[in-house]
Amino acid sequence: MAQGPVSGQYVLGIDLGTTSVKAVLLETKTNRVTDSQTRQTKADISSDTGIQAKEQDAGRIVDALNECIAALPKYRLQGVIRIGVSGQMHGVVFWKAGKVLNVSTSAQLTFALPPTFQPPQRPDPSSPLSYFPYFDGCYLAVAASLNGGNVLATFVGMFTEWIRELGLDINSSSIYTQSIQAALNQHRTDLLISPTIFGERHAPDHLGSASSISAANVSLGHMTRALCRGIVQNLLSMLPPRRLQESGVQRIMGSGNALSRNEVLKQEVEKAFPLPVVYGKDVDSAVGVAMILSDRI
Repeated sequence: MAQGPVSGQYVLGIDLGTTSVKAVLLETKTNRVTDSQTRQTKADISSDTGIQAKEQDAGRIVDALNECIAALPKYRLQGVIRIGVSGQMHGVVFWKAGKVLNVSTSAQLTFALPPTFQPPQRPDPSSPLSYFPYFDGCYLAVAASLNGGNVLATFVGMFTEWIRELGLDINSSSIYTQSIQAALNQHRTDLLISPTIFGERHAPDHLGSASSISAANVSLGHMTRALCRGIVQNLLSMLPPRRLQESGVQRIMGSGNALSRNEVLKQEVEKAFPLPVVYGKDVDSAVGVAMILSDRI
């Protein structure tokens, strides 16, 4: 890559995800992303602490971050004046709108509360909502589900394993693509899937299930659409749209790789919300945290 003189100032935005790490450079003058790098963490390790336990090797995450930073233009890195970091799983995109649906490895739905709001002095472990400090003394209400893109990945992995046991060989990316296409051809389904295979923090024993199964709705298209709808409905059970409307929310900003790459999931989101859903360019946590810091220079 050709090097050039340092021109302008930049914010380095970093998103430390559970499956990938992303680093972006945002030019403060134009609020434009000039460079972006992503690396898979490959950090999952085996755990013997329980069937629902998930552990990761932090060193691999740091290695992925170092690779991202090393791949960014050095002459622009010299112009970095601020660094913003969003963390694993709760790296909800920070936008002025403050109403964000994020579906990546897991899923979150959040909105900014009015300045007068004060959270309970003691968190309620049985509540699906959590409250996090935001900016200017405000708080975010966050419904953070453990079940998002990881459920779809498990679904694809299940089919991949079944096919291998039958002595066939089809890669998982082909299975994912064909599953989505089958669901796009299946516009509706009466199959019901509760996708909480990883439990939830407020209900760890509430695991996944399927109901209303019939001979007519066990196709790949029915199952994929029902699964996508279940992911959305589970999140809405944690934070109903009515609560958003009562708080003055007028639109939803959709983000996250699992959402942006899945047209079926988008369809189910748009059916479920009585509000407009928009999908912006460069909508991810690394960009969001960089924009927040850029706006505050």
